[in-house]
Amino acid sequence: MNTTSTPASKSSACAYCGVGCGVLIETDGTNILGVRGNPDHPANFGRLCTKGATLGLAAAQREARALYPELRSGRDALRQRVTWAGALDHAADRFAAIIREHGADAVGFYISGQLLTEDYYVFNKLAKGLIGTNNVDTNSRLCMSSAVSGYKATLGADAPPVCYDDIAATDCLFIAGSNTAYAHPIVYRRIEDARKANPDLKVIVVDPRRTDTSREADLHLPILPGTDVALFNAMLYVMLWEDLLDQDYIAAHTNGFNELRATVREYSPETVAAVCGVPAADIVTAARWFGQSSATLSLYCQGLNQSSHGTDKNAALINLHLATGHIGRPGAGPFSLTGQPNAMGGREVGGMANLLSAHRDLANSEHRGEVARLWGIDSVPATPGKTALEMFEAAARGEIRALWIACTNPAQSLPNQALVRAALQQAEFVVVQEVNAYTETAEYADLLLPAAAWGEKEGTVTNSERRITHLQTAIPAPGECRPDWEIATDFAHRLGARLGKPGAALFPYANAEAVFNEHRESTRGRDLDITGLSYVLLDECGPQQWPYPQGAQSGKARLYADGFFPTADGRARFANTRYLPTAEVTDARYPLHLNTGRLRDQWHGMSRTGMVARLYSHVESPILSMHADDMARRGLKSGDLARVKSRRGELLVPVEASDDMRIGQAFMPMHWGSRYMSGLGVNALTMDQRDPVSKQPELKHAAIQVEKAPLPWHMAVMRRDDAVARMLRIQPLLPRFDYASCGLYGRQNPVLVLRIANATPLSAELMAEVDALLDMQDESCIMRYDDPKRGVAKRVLVEDGCVTGVRLTGEIAARDWLKEMMAEGVEIAPLRSWVLAPLSAPPSGSSSRGRIVCNCLNVAETQILSAITRDTDLAALQASLKCGTECGSCVPELKRMIMMGKQEAA
Repeated sequence: MNTTSTPASKSSACAYCGVGCGVLIETDGTNILGVRGNPDHPANFGRLCTKGATLGLAAAQREARALYPELRSGRDALRQRVTWAGALDHAADRFAAIIREHGADAVGFYISGQLLTEDYYVFNKLAKGLIGTNNVDTNSRLCMSSAVSGYKATLGADAPPVCYDDIAATDCLFIAGSNTAYAHPIVYRRIEDARKANPDLKVIVVDPRRTDTSREADLHLPILPGTDVALFNAMLYVMLWEDLLDQDYIAAHTNGFNELRATVREYSPETVAAVCGVPAADIVTAARWFGQSSATLSLYCQGLNQSSHGTDKNAALINLHLATGHIGRPGAGPFSLTGQPNAMGGREVGGMANLLSAHRDLANSEHRGEVARLWGIDSVPATPGKTALEMFEAAARGEIRALWIACTNPAQSLPNQALVRAALQQAEFVVVQEVNAYTETAEYADLLLPAAAWGEKEGTVTNSERRITHLQTAIPAPGECRPDWEIATDFAHRLGARLGKPGAALFPYANAEAVFNEHRESTRGRDLDITGLSYVLLDECGPQQWPYPQGAQSGKARLYADGFFPTADGRARFANTRYLPTAEVTDARYPLHLNTGRLRDQWHGMSRTGMVARLYSHVESPILSMHADDMARRGLKSGDLARVKSRRGELLVPVEASDDMRIGQAFMPMHWGSRYMSGLGVNALTMDQRDPVSKQPELKHAAIQVEKAPLPWHMAVMRRDDAVARMLRIQPLLPRFDYASCGLYGRQNPVLVLRIANATPLSAELMAEVDALLDMQDESCIMRYDDPKRGVAKRVLVEDGCVTGVRLTGEIAARDWLKEMMAEGVEIAPLRSWVLAPLSAPPSGSSSRGRIVCNCLNVAETQILSAITRDTDLAALQASLKCGTECGSCVPELKRMIMMGKQEAA
């Protein structure tokens, strides 16, 4: 009898960006076997990007998991395993004591846009309803709060009025502050489809950097950082002079235009060209395309949001839509692309310091009363809560004494890392509720609580187009991990008993659906009314957009089609935006603009993607991109190490020359933190200045200086087998080197890759510690070559005839070639002559494959370049190498390589 069971399939949504792609999780009931795109999900119709396609690999990595509650008996003690009852009783005792002595505002909760809506709801109710503090905020403050305040300032509510289908319906696509091809690849697939279907579609991209998104645009406006408001006002100036406005729409549906019109008279294209650093003619062209189009759609993200003037930037762009009537109809409207999978859901339940459930405002006494009645409590506190950075500043001052951090990593992701880490050190009691036990923040946890991960819990998320997806539990959580909402509920019961409050009555939830049902009721009659939704309906009919009130047959794809807005008089409001310089200017000491951003294949602080070897193949380590002229002035060449300083901190990082950068500008990815490199990552440099309305910090920009860092001693270590576990063991050593980065390489047999640079050779003791942590100390299995005169040494570990470990010191030119050999399981025989010879570089005829451009099919840069001729087009390249034929994330880069290859061939 055949006892082989057929893998089960569970419906879920991707755990990465806010596109909200539907996925099907293949499981044997215990393990996730694989992940594929859900062809029936309206966000992606089966497509996944490189990150989404590897979710199954990330879920399979258990080495970093927090599996049991751990408690530290003293600040300098090691944490020890405890029971859940012991952990939560201790937490309740500590919180209750602090609240009794110092008041409810002496505690704070910092949560995450990666939580499910049900998790978010319980945490919000725990803080505001049980404890009586509004000190609950989210890492969405770092990415979406300016979009929220921009929508509310102009349209009256935090509600993106458009949908993904509008990409196919638009005639002009205006992308501002977003490298969509990298940050939201599946949205970019829709853009590619729209351009094929409509060759007349105009695409304008506003971005200081030349990106894969801007390279494919019809018009690229590479403005100077922070000058967006000046650009948008200048475009409105052109629209005024050339009569491109919809005066009837303005008169019937808006207020405040006369005041704005008086302001924008100061923003002629000729004046603004000097401010923005782009030609006046290009500003005029952008305004004409935007205004003359039958339908214009804007897409925007962190380039507008992460700014000390982010609210104004968002509002100034929305002004253009209101002035031209490009809103409320197919293909038209302002569309904020969400950065995290459930930042929208968190906003819906009021999971921020200034919000309450269902888009209610904390400052509104009627709204507070409504929530109090819903929850069955006397009142919701009126005192404004502290937002993300304010919370950590208060902790550093000793005002907040206990911090509860869930599903986020502020010791990597917040700006001004020196202050954040001082706050974590100062706090009397830090609870970290996490999936990964090895994040930077987990190091500061007095109590570590193991949370269920993606695929291990049930709940809902809302994507960028207001579409709610029900995530089904695919497998049981390992160890003693529990869903986040359940942990918070259990804690609420215990804390309520200690505070003399009805914790059990306030939190009666038996399952996630009970939480959803209460959240659903809180939306009745609100702009996001979802009283017509249920888990059953979402399972039977698929993901739905809000509003979806009781009795509705479907959600609403577009808002404001009737020209009525959720304001006191039903009219939208023009924001009278004025350009203000960025919070930090360059000067003689800090002459360069630093821009930060995302990569195609990594995610946030890498606690998930950092465990998947193939996601390092496109970009393997942190690097600072600069214009070649700026590097030459500093005596730098690609691959050199540089010391990068801002007014807040410094770090060492390799540099590369890039034609993406204008002179005077530099770029560094935001993903690497101190678990993956020496130093605190790019947020050692970034600013904590924030928008006065949204309180979102200016993470995108800082003024820096760059100088060469001569570190003459180099070492590269590679170790195969149990690569992730070995990486976790080696990470605590990284601060002991002048420069270090660690990562992974390969597919079937991942290899740990450690790069070190020092002013002087490592001590014998430290070298022995590295060898011990990587299990490379067994001399009976080591082949070695030493040349003390040249400072070159090779040390090769051979196990069962295969090379499983390599340590090179001095000259490391063969590193990339060797890591590829190891990942392929090379035997020692063909390498023996190289190991025992003075040759440092790879043997003649051997070379590295270079970057992997197509991660899905493992197609390398060298293969692609060698296949390109004068006659090659994308279809021909895809036919020969198959690159770009699966997820499509590499297609923009393939097009760029084809163009460059043809130029070289000519």
